[in-house]
Amino acid sequence: MIPTFIVVNAGSSSLKFQVFEQPDGAEARLVWKGLYEGLGGASHFLVRDPSGAKLDETTWSAEDGVGHEEALMHLVSWLSQYREERKLIAIGHRVVHGGETFSGPVLVDETILQTLETLIPLAPLHQPHNLEPIKIVRRRLPGMPQVACFDTGFHQDQSSLVTMFALPREMRERGVRRYGFHGLSYDYIASVLKDYDHGLAEGRVIAAHLGNGASLCALKGGVSVATTMGFSALDGLPMGTRCGALDAGVVFYMLREMKLSLENAERLLYTKSGLLGVSGLSNDMRTLRANAAANADARNAIDLFVYRITREIGSLVAALGGIDGLVFTAGIGENDAATRAEVIAALGWAGLALDEAANASGGPRISSGSGPTAWVIPTNEELVIARQTWSVLGAAQDKLAS
Repeated sequence: MIPTFIVVNAGSSSLKFQVFEQPDGAEARLVWKGLYEGLGGASHFLVRDPSGAKLDETTWSAEDGVGHEEALMHLVSWLSQYREERKLIAIGHRVVHGGETFSGPVLVDETILQTLETLIPLAPLHQPHNLEPIKIVRRRLPGMPQVACFDTGFHQDQSSLVTMFALPREMRERGVRRYGFHGLSYDYIASVLKDYDHGLAEGRVIAAHLGNGASLCALKGGVSVATTMGFSALDGLPMGTRCGALDAGVVFYMLREMKLSLENAERLLYTKSGLLGVSGLSNDMRTLRANAAANADARNAIDLFVYRITREIGSLVAALGGIDGLVFTAGIGENDAATRAEVIAALGWAGLALDEAANASGGPRISSGSGPTAWVIPTNEELVIARQTWSVLGAAQDKLAS
């Protein structure tokens, strides 16, 4: 039987998944990928093969009451029909926050789960949804190994100075510090740099994870030395619906002068700001690009996004002491040639120059000249979770064998 495991990324009303098999001595291999969306209401299930061909699709009405538990059990049942020579041995989960405790993936038990629940105040809009499938599997499939893989883990080796806020010590002791996120994506990028340019793997690289969530990470020798997200996933760059870096005084103004409740202020900063808030139109870069010529607010949203990216890159160049390469990844980074062109045009001072034809075709190398190189590298967070899940399982088995 071929060992097989599911990689799960849960949101408030969605459940994305990929199924990997692990042949002996080989890299984890994608078998199927899909998602459940609209959970809690009218729901939709779709699964594809690695080429993108649709294999199955199901819809449920709102009256059917399909939630995360029903979706997970449906997925397990669906897999049993197609298992052939495969055996489900584990489930790997994306968990946004590992706090200061977890610098790498971990096999979940009740004690680990309780510790992860204590981190909910650090990521209140993400952590509960990430943990819910773990609880469901523990209840419905007792004995199924589960591995938690953390978005914060990749940044845990940053120096204490880099992670520190200028706040009283007791705040730090309560866990108020810079953590950084998108670590699973940056882990993947760091692992494949050598495949594109061997020198980059040992050099000074800024990776730009630009999507509905967006951040930058400074890599030196493939190790995170600084990143734009901090205590929460609100910090750094403007995003699809999140504000990015914000003077804390604005929050006091919202509470005191605008009389917003804590919940409404939080909702505004997480779900009504960013590209959506500035444009008043959409959080989707494709929509903003299509309307930018006629809609000044759409153009302003794009310009602010690019400005903040290039300004933060300047900060990370300083942290690295120079730059050898720039990598674009994630939804906007991989697919929006115009954003890449505008960012590189603003970085001429750093020696970057655009190869327009390569950029238009999607790269992978999109720079010209003898200065720092620029690349488009698709990310693969799910593969990192698969690798980490297999690694943890192997370590656990070795421990039992000894």
